[in-house]
Amino acid sequence: MKRLTILRKTALIVALLAVVGGALAADYAPVTDARLKAAASDDGWLMYRHDYTSSGYSPFDTINAGNVGGLKQVWDYKTAFEQGHESPAIVNGDYLYITTPKDELVAFQASTGKQLWRYQHDLSQVGLKTVCCDVVNRGVALYGNDVYMATLDNYVVALDAVTGKLQWKKQLLAADEGAAMTLAPLIVKGKVIVGLSGGEYGARGFITALDAKTGKQLWKQYTIPAPTEPGGKTWPKGAYKTGGGGAWLTGTYDAESDTLFWGVGNPGPWLATLRPGDNLYTDSVIAMNQATGKIKWNYQYTPNDTWDYDGTNETVLTDIDYQGVQHKAIVSASRNGWFYAIDRTDGKLIYAQKFVTATSVSGFKDGKPVTDPAMRPTIDKEVFTCPSFLGGKNWWPISVDPKTHMAYIPAMHTCMTIKGATVSYKAGLPFLGESFKVMADPAFKGQWGDVIAMDLNTGKKVWNHPSELPWNDGMLSTAGGLVFSGGADGFLYAFDATTGAVKWKSPQLSSGIIGVPSTWKVDGKQFIGIYAGWGGATPIWGGDMAKDPKVQNIPLGGHFYVFSI
Repeated sequence: MKRLTILRKTALIVALLAVVGGALAADYAPVTDARLKAAASDDGWLMYRHDYTSSGYSPFDTINAGNVGGLKQVWDYKTAFEQGHESPAIVNGDYLYITTPKDELVAFQASTGKQLWRYQHDLSQVGLKTVCCDVVNRGVALYGNDVYMATLDNYVVALDAVTGKLQWKKQLLAADEGAAMTLAPLIVKGKVIVGLSGGEYGARGFITALDAKTGKQLWKQYTIPAPTEPGGKTWPKGAYKTGGGGAWLTGTYDAESDTLFWGVGNPGPWLATLRPGDNLYTDSVIAMNQATGKIKWNYQYTPNDTWDYDGTNETVLTDIDYQGVQHKAIVSASRNGWFYAIDRTDGKLIYAQKFVTATSVSGFKDGKPVTDPAMRPTIDKEVFTCPSFLGGKNWWPISVDPKTHMAYIPAMHTCMTIKGATVSYKAGLPFLGESFKVMADPAFKGQWGDVIAMDLNTGKKVWNHPSELPWNDGMLSTAGGLVFSGGADGFLYAFDATTGAVKWKSPQLSSGIIGVPSTWKVDGKQFIGIYAGWGGATPIWGGDMAKDPKVQNIPLGGHFYVFSI
């Protein structure tokens, strides 16, 4: 009888759990193609930059310039990691997902912060020796009833969004041999699209699409062409195999033309005298057929790059009126210090304007960048040039506000000395061929960082917010007339979108902020979420900036904060 009673109680508990689990599952609204296409108006934050245009803009105005002073913390979560925390919160209904360094994924109730489940990807057998610039993860993607994460050992992992149960995982390349993945995946028409990191190790970059239900690879597009492919003759013989070209940030999708836009990173090795030619498609934005991955066109921001200027920065879809002519455009603030507007139908340059000091890329001829030969290092020549290899803007994303028609740019004011060095390729080892030192920009003494607002129709600066510390955080603009971004000083700021006036700042958080802010609504209530958790490239490679006592004293440790009124 006693055993029968225990069995009955156990069965009752199982039944109750099943009911609760069923209720949770019923509460989860599947993320369909239609919802992703309409993500700009969804109450959630369904993808890395909110919608397919990569705008980083929300139409919410519940929190606005008039009431933002009432923002208060409503819940928080402290992680166990002290590396850089770069993920935005991805939100569907009342479900929120955020990742940590070293590929941990945590699910919460978005309104209350109740933890629902946690998944830790197994990295115990991985040395992580070829992960550049911190062991970060930039977030997840949602589709159907699943959540997807790319990992440092080159897996794509699919998990049940309600329970955290593993659905499938697929490894694209072996770990520790020169490549890793740190980006948030992009979902388009049932495909999980990811790109590879590894330019500093000579890995040949690629972008690939996997079937969201099974993980089967559907297409793969290398970012460095073989000699027989278009662009292949822009490389010396055999160099394409170790040419770099990582695609380590999330791309953009134009549903109207069914085109993917993806940024491509630096060539390998860094020293350009070892690989004469334009070195396509490095330091470029490439337009790809969504169904096949085939490249339609490219625009190269920095030909024959020798300064590690990359081209991975996000491209934002927007329409502009330049000198009286309407354009369907993509805009990007490049590492090389120039803000580019490019016609997204054919890849032609509309305009380019400097947003920081830029001496290596000196101008443009026939729509193509011109680099200054005097700024090119060799084994026998050291040069001083601006910006540094960390860029006028690094990975942290801009936001574009359709109401103000401005782009909001998190910028840095750095220069560098750089000199060539001998190098040979060996799998798993750095493939640079240059020595360097990050230094202050003489024109901005005492100011490492900036938030800059630019008029999209002209590329001209409208306002800026200078910062003694580097500004390494992404931007979020809203219909409430606000721009949110976090400083390395540990404060989350709300700027007036039109004037740049600081309308609110949070109490000082536990660490410097490099996490990307996002916003969502549950039952009509608007929330703002942000990670504090200093790290990334700046403290590792920042030279004089990293040695600045104010930067050295930034506390570490990951902490996710949620605010509301």
